[in-house]
Amino acid sequence: MPVTADDLDAAVSDVVAALRPATSLNWSVRAGDLEWDCWHTAEHLGDCLLSFAGQLVARPGDRFVRFMATADQDAAPAEMLEFVEVAGRLLAAAVRMTSSDVRAFHPAGLSDPAGFAAMGCVETLLHGEDIARGLGRSLDPPRDVCARILARLFPQAAHEVTGVDPWAALRWCTGRIELPGRTRLSEWQWHAAPEAVGLHRQGLPA
Repeated sequence: MPVTADDLDAAVSDVVAALRPATSLNWSVRAGDLEWDCWHTAEHLGDCLLSFAGQLVARPGDRFVRFMATADQDAAPAEMLEFVEVAGRLLAAAVRMTSSDVRAFHPAGLSDPAGFAAMGCVETLLHGEDIARGLGRSLDPPRDVCARILARLFPQAAHEVTGVDPWAALRWCTGRIELPGRTRLSEWQWHAAPEAVGLHRQGLPA
């Protein structure tokens, strides 16, 4: 089953629910193991999600759309979380309105709406958890969504971690944690294009 706009909505809702009680805290603290603080990690996340939406709307074949979304420098944590939610919902809307045969540029190769939904889920959940860790919170995302993300973006690894909690497996695949018998990854890949054509090799952060 492909990753859908509903899956992305579920990921965004999970992050918003986890972080909303922490909007009274100081978001200048470090986000998990990232070099960014929580505020700038949220800004990066919002920019990523809006960029993916832009790809599905403009559908360039050889580049990212030429913009960067930034937040007002005096935006409060609650407003940064709003930025993330708005960006995620706009990406979900773009996924819903785009035919499954549409392709748009990603460094991994031309991706489809399901691919952008899956990548949006990864960005949302992983950076959401980075922020949550920095603020002493945690995420508990839907495991069926995590399983679909794994199957879409990490098909080879998904077979290797059969039987592992999908949320833990997703964090391992993206270099966040180690698993029993498996060291933490310093580099990782995802398959953005349909039929797992093309690789996106990257380190941390996402």
